[in-house]
Amino acid sequence: MPKEILLGDEAVALGAVQAGLSGAYSYPGTPASEIMEYLIRVSDGGRAFHAAWSVNEKTAFEEALGCAFAGKRAFVSFKHVGLNVAADPFMSAALTGVQGGFIVCSADDPGMHSSQNEQDSRFYAQFAQIPCFEPADHQEAYDMTREAYDLSERLGLPVMVRMTTRLSHSRAGVETLPARPQNPHHRGAKECWTLLPSNARLRFKRVLELQAELVRYADASPFNRLALNPGDRRLGIIASGLGYNYVMENFPDETSRPSILKISTYPLPETKIRELVAHVDSVLVVEEGFPLIERLLRGLYGVPGKKILGKIDGALPLQGELTPETVRAAVGLPALARQSCEGFPLANRPPQLCVGCPHADTFKALKTALAGQPEAVIFSDIGCYTLGYFPPHNAVDTCVCMGASVGMAHGAADAGIHPAVGVIGDSTFGHSGMTALLSASAADARMVLVILDNGTVAMTGTQPSFATGQRLLEIVAGLGIAKEHVRVITPLPKFHEENTRVFREEIAHPGLSVVVAVRECLEEAKKKNKLGGAQ
Repeated sequence: MPKEILLGDEAVALGAVQAGLSGAYSYPGTPASEIMEYLIRVSDGGRAFHAAWSVNEKTAFEEALGCAFAGKRAFVSFKHVGLNVAADPFMSAALTGVQGGFIVCSADDPGMHSSQNEQDSRFYAQFAQIPCFEPADHQEAYDMTREAYDLSERLGLPVMVRMTTRLSHSRAGVETLPARPQNPHHRGAKECWTLLPSNARLRFKRVLELQAELVRYADASPFNRLALNPGDRRLGIIASGLGYNYVMENFPDETSRPSILKISTYPLPETKIRELVAHVDSVLVVEEGFPLIERLLRGLYGVPGKKILGKIDGALPLQGELTPETVRAAVGLPALARQSCEGFPLANRPPQLCVGCPHADTFKALKTALAGQPEAVIFSDIGCYTLGYFPPHNAVDTCVCMGASVGMAHGAADAGIHPAVGVIGDSTFGHSGMTALLSASAADARMVLVILDNGTVAMTGTQPSFATGQRLLEIVAGLGIAKEHVRVITPLPKFHEENTRVFREEIAHPGLSVVVAVRECLEEAKKKNKLGGAQ
């Protein structure tokens, strides 16, 4: 079989392509962005299959769901917090079912390398009562994606593939299989896809009836493997996904390994779990993310006569990524020898805006305009500009989720905070700021919204923005903001005094104002110049 060196994200993407993919949709977010970047590269400009960025994750999910309605194999990807945005159609898609195979790839970020929280997407799959695959390595990322399409079409359900940062962003060799053709059109029946209560109750009953079959599938799945050690009954290990690699790294000698159950599909393989638990005295659960398996194993009273170890009892850390070292300690092995680095000072390198970034000039003018107003609050959003929290800017008071800057500034203004300023990027505004601004516009809230229009999704690799330039100004006008209080500035040092004056004027306005700071992202400009020079 041919072999390719791929990122984990690329292994999932190639698995989808060679499983007969017709349509793929996504919104950028680390660690999932490279999935769509790869799909766009290999789509031959859309001639092989459709692959495109969407305005947000909910829209991406619904576009993919429409593709699955037509009988085609569809794919949607995003990071874990993106699944929150897509949760509404995600939950209902389990009831509608699918005509063509439908894969939902959610990439979790344990340790919050590039995220505002830790989440575990397996709980969403459990919540929706759909199957979930959790690859342990790159080969499984490829193989499971292909298998997930077959399972999705056999059961008529969406299937989740759960990735994590370490797997998404590492590379390994992957053996590939021959590609299968795309599905023909085969549209869904309206009684399945129209979730009126009378239809939805029947569809939900169907999902519940499928649960026993899902458990049988998990028990028989080759991705879930049980290896019992007949000579040592002291400890058994349940390891899921990437955690399995950390266990195996600590037991390179097969003869010294305890009994190990590898879990890579959900719902859980109940028969295999019972076999392991019956065979050993203690069970250690090694899973990346929240203690989903451990909680189910413990139940309310635990397993009589058995000791359950894992994240809940402190054998493994509840927060952050697992490592081979943390697993090593949990299984009772001595720490490995380390090389001391004492006396080797390293410079502190906190994240910061690029030198010359337009956001820095916007923050400087805004902070100057707010000088002497200690009650002022700047509500920020998700993007490069969140780095305005750090010195030397010290210009950000909050950052919660995509679009929250607008709604929080509105609510704070209602509560009497003045000046209340929201700061949001053009892509994030298109993602989820527009509806909040519509609400603020209807109330004529006493706040200023600053939209940082740098023309791209800069933080995740300069993907396209759907609300930039003249279109952005037209959207703002269409949401009902008074024309005289929609101001455009150019964030450059030479315009500092003028920009400060504009901010002061709009802060003094007893209603809603929008200031749009327009200047291209430096990285996007570099990319365009490089492409232009190559032509």
